[in-house]
Amino acid sequence: MLPNEIHSPGALLRAWGVVSEPDDELRAYETWWETSGKKISEVVDRAGTPLLKMFDRFGARIDEIAFAPEYYTMLYRGYRAGVIEKIFAEKSLLPSYQIGYVASFYDSGVYCPYTVSMSTAVPLAKYGAPEVREKFLPPMLKRDDSVWQGATWMTEARGGSDLGANVDTIARRDGDNWKLTGDKFFCSNVGAELAVVAARPENAPNGVRGLALFLVPKLRADGSRNFFVRRLKSKIATRSVPTGEVELRDSEAYLLGTTDAGIYLILEVLNLSRIANSIGSVAVAQRAISEAYYFAQNRVAFGKPLFEQPLMRAQFEQRARELQNAFALAWYAARLLDEVYLQTPPYSDRYHLFRLVAHLAKYHTAEFAAQTSKWAMEVHGSAGVLDEFPIERLLRESMILAIWEGAPHRQILDALEVMKRKGAHELLFHEVAPRADPHALEDIAARVDSLLALSQNEMETQSEPLFRDLAEFTAISLTGI
Repeated sequence: MLPNEIHSPGALLRAWGVVSEPDDELRAYETWWETSGKKISEVVDRAGTPLLKMFDRFGARIDEIAFAPEYYTMLYRGYRAGVIEKIFAEKSLLPSYQIGYVASFYDSGVYCPYTVSMSTAVPLAKYGAPEVREKFLPPMLKRDDSVWQGATWMTEARGGSDLGANVDTIARRDGDNWKLTGDKFFCSNVGAELAVVAARPENAPNGVRGLALFLVPKLRADGSRNFFVRRLKSKIATRSVPTGEVELRDSEAYLLGTTDAGIYLILEVLNLSRIANSIGSVAVAQRAISEAYYFAQNRVAFGKPLFEQPLMRAQFEQRARELQNAFALAWYAARLLDEVYLQTPPYSDRYHLFRLVAHLAKYHTAEFAAQTSKWAMEVHGSAGVLDEFPIERLLRESMILAIWEGAPHRQILDALEVMKRKGAHELLFHEVAPRADPHALEDIAARVDSLLALSQNEMETQSEPLFRDLAEFTAISLTGI
């Protein structure tokens, strides 16, 4: 049966043990969405790509993004709820992910600025030099409209997954700091005050080992613009986050960590976002089921509501089980990350377990969100494809989730690497064994061993069916349903 809390993200978080009482701030945040935020979100989505004002009337470059004032009301409401500040006040990522779950239920696009701000603030606090932290971190922790936002810009025109081959942005020393020159192609939250950026220091080796991670402010020390927005991109969804192309031209930058550890820091940034992607995917799926349930209870066909039709009810019950499994997998990944996110290389076995679970969760939940949104559209019939109703938007939003921070094939290949090199699957099987079906565990373990024994080409070719089953096995084992 569907959980009674299906229409409330906060209630589901409480019912399934993610949030403990009291959670007055989270309740207030959800109440704001119900009373004000939903309408704002709908207007922002319908407005489409905002206007980029590149110059002021005197010809000076300003690169301002012209959203309606209501957009900023919606955006800053999450920062006021503490989506970034709570990470440091409570020394945990989980409060941020909880706020993100509620935000994504109503507008998965607006969760993107919160995610990339987290993925800027955490490495800044962890790897920034003391004077860099003191200068740039406090503005990111404000809980009012003066808060600074972050962004994570890795992708260039030739692609994002193969960073070692595709990052052409060059970093050169400028005294104690650096200057970056290059072009970033897919830059979410392009109006942010700070960005963490992948670049290659001069004379660094080719491949991922030559990359480093830098903090780039929007303004130079003299107050002028430090990077430029070439254009904003028109997307099928996530219109509540501006995405554009950025030009770095001798842009002032600060090295995070060391030049020889950049790829590890970049992957840490991506993993923070991958968990947010998983959390957001489940929230989108919950919203899709909620909307479908409301429709099926009130739409009468052949003399009774759709929900009372045996086949339709069976489908709802199946989606409810799948929702709980996906929910459990996403929050298991989040809790593992919360244990290990402060670790630095070389990482512990627990960190490698997290890496595997992050790939499983990202892969499984994104697909679940897309398929559930598609199914919810089918439940609505012709009403599902009309943009005047919410389901059409949910399907658009869900299509982004499989691609952001690594498409499905990237999750599979990276998971193969951590299983083959670090034995992370053995750690996972040990972790879930007390709750797993012993025969299912024996079968999946044997299949993994057989796959890893193949040649590299054969292993990759045959990997997806097993990876899909491994993700489902893990999710089911965590819930026992």
